[in-house]
Amino acid sequence: MQSEFLTPQPWLPSEAGGQERIFAPSTQRNRDAIASILGGLLPRDGLILELASGSGEHVIHFASLFPQLTWQPSDTDAHALASIEAWRQHSGLANVRTPLSLDVAAPVWPIRSAEAVLCVNMVHISPWSSTEGLMRGCRQLLTRGQPLFLYGPFLQPGLETAPSNVAFDASLRERNAEWGLRAIEDVIALARRNGFSREQVISMPANNLFIALYI
Repeated sequence: MQSEFLTPQPWLPSEAGGQERIFAPSTQRNRDAIASILGGLLPRDGLILELASGSGEHVIHFASLFPQLTWQPSDTDAHALASIEAWRQHSGLANVRTPLSLDVAAPVWPIRSAEAVLCVNMVHISPWSSTEGLMRGCRQLLTRGQPLFLYGPFLQPGLETAPSNVAFDASLRERNAEWGLRAIEDVIALARRNGFSREQVISMPANNLFIALYI
C-alpha cells in the first residue's frame, strides 16, 4: 500500500495559495482511521490540545465526533491559523476554541493545562529540534497518566521500510535537510528522557503509526 504522503498537496499551509479554508487531501484519507483509535483512548471530558493543526480539518472532524471534549487547535503558520479559524467558523462547533499561535520549540507555551495532546503529521515535516520541543512542552503541560498522541510515518527497527515511505523520506530531505522520517526508537527514547513512562504503538493504514505516550 502506498503512503498517503507520497505527493501531498499542499505540503504546508503557506503553499496553499491564500485559500481561506485549506483542504489537505491526506486529511480526508486518514481522519476516520485516527478517530477510530482516539475513540478508545481519549479522556471522557476536558481539553484536548492539538499541535500543528495545519489546515484545521482534523480538529473540526474530531470535535464533531467527540462533542464531550473541548478542542484547542494551534499552529505557528499564519496561513494555517487563518484556515483553522475559517473551518471553525464554518463548522459552527461550540467545542472548538479559537486557534492559538504556538511554537512547540518555544520554552513557554501559551496554554497551562490539557487532558491530552494530539500531534498529527508534524514530526517528519519539521526539524528534530521541534520534536525535542514537543516533548519538553508536553512534559510541562501534562500530568501523570495523561497522553500525548502522535500519528504519521516512522521508521521501525527490524522492518523493511515501505518503498513509498523511502521515496517520501527522500523527497522531504530534498526539500529541507532537517526534515525526514524519524526512527520510532529515537522518538520513544526522547519521550522517556522527558518523563514519559510507557507507550503504545498501533499500526495504521498506508504505512503509518499511531503512538500513544503517557506521562
